Amino acid sequence: MVDPTRTAVLRARTAEHFGALRAELETLVRIPSVSNSSFDQAHVRASAEHVASLLGGAGFDDVEILDAPTPTGERGAPAVVARRPGPAGAPHVLLYAHHDVQPPGDRAAWDTEPFEPTRRGERLYGRGAADDKAGIIAHLGALRVLGDELGVGVTVFVEGEEEVGSPSFTAFLHAHRERLAADVIVVADSVNWKVGVPALTTSLRGLADVEVEVAVTEHAIHSGMFGGPVLDANVLLARLIATLHDEEGNVAVAGLRSATDPEVDLPEADFRADAAVLDGVRLAGTGPLTARLWTRPAISVIGIDATGVAEASNTIAARARAKLSLRVAPGQDPVEARGALRTHLEQHAPFGARVTVTELDAGKAFQAAGDSEAMRSARWAFAESWGTAPVDTGLGGSIPFIADLLDVYPQAQILVTGVEDPDSRAHGANESVHLGELERVVLAEALLLDRLGTPASS
Repeated sequence: MVDPTRTAVLRARTAEHFGALRAELETLVRIPSVSNSSFDQAHVRASAEHVASLLGGAGFDDVEILDAPTPTGERGAPAVVARRPGPAGAPHVLLYAHHDVQPPGDRAAWDTEPFEPTRRGERLYGRGAADDKAGIIAHLGALRVLGDELGVGVTVFVEGEEEVGSPSFTAFLHAHRERLAADVIVVADSVNWKVGVPALTTSLRGLADVEVEVAVTEHAIHSGMFGGPVLDANVLLARLIATLHDEEGNVAVAGLRSATDPEVDLPEADFRADAAVLDGVRLAGTGPLTARLWTRPAISVIGIDATGVAEASNTIAARARAKLSLRVAPGQDPVEARGALRTHLEQHAPFGARVTVTELDAGKAFQAAGDSEAMRSARWAFAESWGTAPVDTGLGGSIPFIADLLDVYPQAQILVTGVEDPDSRAHGANESVHLGELERVVLAEALLLDRLGTPASS
């Protein structure tokens, strides 16, 4: 039985530690740890070293900076692994976050310097302030709050290449399988429902990408001499892409499946504001917005190779190419879904154009077990911290490494928790974290670890 006064004790400790934790987050934000290879990777190394020093100061004697080979044979980005054994018979918990960040993008779009943390009201702005250096602080804070009272074994795993697709993640798991083994895995890299209302992410869509090329002539030809009987490749590519959705905007590819609609929904006005949808633009698809976002497939054109306007001439384009991103509903194998998309594209070649499809990456979806011991403990901890029950949510985006974790540790219970909120603008300009929410996240994780280490819950 958990002592009813325990929450008050840990809440007070969290408040005492939070000023220092905020300062540590500001220090982390100042390190421009962009993992994109076109940026200086010395900053990623410096970020890893700083995280290692923070964990060493939090009572971890066993702290290492490790890497593993990528599929191309290069070494992956530095990751920090810190391990602390628990009492005999206690469960072991793996706490995951990542210390790399997205490129800052256009400086003119930022109201403040991207790598100079700036507080305005209750929010701290800066690249990585939310995604995912706040996740590091959540773990660090929970460990500081519990101190020597930590009743579980803990491994902290802070990756350095999540923002470039975690290319060495699978190899890293296999190379350090025993070091990372855990009964419960907490991934602090998701989004809460809104400020004041926590969430547990119980589903993630998978991801599959393809490139499609449409070819119509052997080479470019004069549009005046041949235009009319011959449609250019750009038009034919557009017609092919248009077959992917019906008139309502629902995905119209045979073989793509949907999962069950969520129990919660979003107000359309809130979604339009969060997504910055222009006035007059009608939302695509039918049914609950949360279903369209979390449990149904979605297809986007994320790149097109075609003649630029500045270089245009009176020429019929011979070829055009697009990259398509398919979000796969939970429960469907991404390779199967990618094959369905390929078949659709090949069978809908407009005017007999030559269609060539190249299959690219595929990442698995995730569906959490709703009634595991870890999930029950997390629901309790979130409700205690926020004073309101967490919402079960999905994510339209993908975190493919979660499927890798389940492949290597099939018995582990995985919790995907949130540090961000809908106003955090992760990956965009003016990224920020709500400091009050971050403090509640720290308390919730401390309560969770405390509960998991209580004999009555083990």
